[in-house]
Formats: sequence, structure tokens, C-alpha cells
Amino acid sequence: MGKVIGIDLGTTNSCVAIMSGGDPVVIANAEGSRTTPSVVGITDKNERLVGQIAKRQAITNPENTIFSVKRLMGRKFKSKEVQEAMKRLPYKVVEADNGDAHVELRGKRYSPPEVSAMILQKMRQTAEDYLGEKVTEAVVTVPAYFDDAQRQATRDAGRLAGLDVVRIVNEPTAAALAYGFGQRKDETVCVFDFGGGTFDVSVLAIKDEIFQVLATDGDFFLGGDDIDRAIAEFLAAELNRQQRLDPRPHHELMTRLALAGEEIKIHLSSSPSAEGVIDGLYLDGREYKLSFRLTRTQLEEMVRGFVDRAMELTRNVLAAAHLEPRKITEVVCVGGTTRVPLVRQRLTELFGKEPALRINPDEVVAQGAAIQAGSLGGSLYKGVGMSTRVPLVR
Repeated sequence: MGKVIGIDLGTTNSCVAIMSGGDPVVIANAEGSRTTPSVVGITDKNERLVGQIAKRQAITNPENTIFSVKRLMGRKFKSKEVQEAMKRLPYKVVEADNGDAHVELRGKRYSPPEVSAMILQKMRQTAEDYLGEKVTEAVVTVPAYFDDAQRQATRDAGRLAGLDVVRIVNEPTAAALAYGFGQRKDETVCVFDFGGGTFDVSVLAIKDEIFQVLATDGDFFLGGDDIDRAIAEFLAAELNRQQRLDPRPHHELMTRLALAGEEIKIHLSSSPSAEGVIDGLYLDGREYKLSFRLTRTQLEEMVRGFVDRAMELTRNVLAAAHLEPRKITEVVCVGGTTRVPLVRQRLTELFGKEPALRINPDEVVAQGAAIQAGSLGGSLYKGVGMSTRVPLVR
């Protein structure tokens, strides 16, 4: 049996890891990054781009750049989730003959598993470059609320990428595995997953190496991207004030400001203020520049509503699991948005303890997937079980 890799196929970013010497190891891609944007672009020369290079060219090629395709996996075109997603996506979503949601790039239709397969191929290639051998099997993670159709779509994506998906693991279970839960005593864990595109929160009961999701809930349209857009709106108002140019009707300008917003958000997670000049704002052949200054306090006021929503969903999940916050053994952070200081502060206030931050929140799910992959060879975590009962709070 060859090496089985673990893949976190995320809405915004993806990550691949393996077991090495008894520990999960995250593999950097060819660009040197340990995570890869879940973005696929098709150029005017029909060249396929995946990852960071696809994300960069989205500014000038938004209609032919696919992101957040995970939202469409295993869903019908007429479903409320797809119809809501279409309001936020610049690319074309169409109805397939069987009623599924497909995307259209330069006149060609692709199913969500076909697009996801392109991302999985990038993950597979990253692992093969590191290992120096062919990889054909993987453990892939999915949200706990994914239904059978969505899980099958994930398996289909793996098959199209040349991977046999030997196991599908719930993302909160993978995160708990990465933290070593299940090896010590019986525990009750809250996994707080605040990613780029979505928010999910789950409560797990772990007993005798069996991981049972007691309750889970989330918001398909709540994530770090909302914070980026809030900052972009602030920058748009500043650009209008400084240059008398309103960028909001111009998608390319707003995409550029959202990318700048992401950088500012990351900076403010570790610094009290951010300031600088944004260039590369082109319209009708002219370049505009924008000077800005934003404090963490200002940002917290902008995003307070998003954080309030995440905390409301967390309280709902605790209630559905019939648990008081103090009964939670540990709170595990997943997703880059958990780096925002206000998020961590509110978690500490709710649970009366600081959340677990020992593992990079961008990598923890992939590490858990790798641990599960390692167990398939019989070397680790023998008997790890996954309960299939996943109550969704609605």
C-alpha cells in the first residue's frame, strides 16, 4: 500500500499533509505556501490556472475564475443555497440536464466535481513532488453537514483527479484528531471553524476513540471574505473622497480593494493599526492610488455584526447538544478568521477559557486528515471511529 495523503479541500483554501515519523506534516506547494487558494481560472488562451496564480489574475478575469465551488458541490441549480450563491459569484452558474448546478467558463460547462478535481490534482502533485513517488489514495475532509450527494460529489472529484478517496472525514473530527483527542480520556470538544467563505461550529463527544458529532450548525455565507469586503467598502469610500472616483460599479477595482482588504485584515490581527498606499487601481487607462489608515478598533466596529452572528450560532449548537459552555473540555480554532483578536476574545468570554491555538488553524484539518490516513496503514489510532449521526441545527 502506497502513501495515503490527507487533504483539506476547503471553500477558500486547500491543504495537504502526510504522516512522517509518527507526526502529521503539512506539505508546501511549488510556490512555497503551505495552503493553496481553491481557485481555478481559464485564460483567454484556454490555459488552466490553479491556486495563487489563478487568484491573482481574478482581478482582470473575474468571469472566468472559479472560487468557492465547494458551495455548489452536490447541489441542484434551483436549490436556495445555489440561488443565494449566484448573487455573490461573478462567474456564470448554469443548470445541467440533470438539474445540478454547473459553472461555465469561456463557453464550456464544468461540474463542481470537475473544478474540485483540478484543485485536488494540484494537491496530489504537491504531495508527489515532496514524496518523489506516485500518490493514488487520499483521505478528504468535508463539513459535518454534507449530505450523501455532497459526499459522493467529493469522491467523484477525487476519482477525476486520479485519487481513490479511501475515506471521507468530517472536518471537525479531523481537527479534533489533530489535537490528539480520543487518546486520553472522554472529552467534549467544540470545533469553531471560521474560514474564508463559510462558518461552521460543531460539538463532538469523544469516547473510547469514537467521535460523535452531537450538533452542528453554520452559515454558508459568513466568513473572512465578508471582513475583506467590509474593508473594501471602507477603502472605496476613501478612494471616492480622495480621487472623486466611486469604484463600486467597477468589479475589477472592487476585487483589487478586497485583496488589499485581506492583507489589511491579516496585518491588523497582530498590529493595532495599518497604513499605506494601494496602487494598481486602473480605470480607462489611468492608474489611481489610494492612501489609507485603519485601526484595529475601527475594524472591530466594522465586523462586530459578523462575529455576533458566529457567536449566536455557537450558542445555538451548545443548546442543541444540551450543554453549558463550561462543560466543553476545549475549544478548537479552525480557519484563518479565528486569528482576528475580537473572535478569540468573544470565545474566551463565552467558554470561560482561551481557545486552543497550538496548531495553525489553516492547517489543523489537513493534519487530522493525515492522521486518519496514517491509521489506515494500522500504525496509528487503531479503531478510530466516526459516528454517522450528524444533527444539523436549523
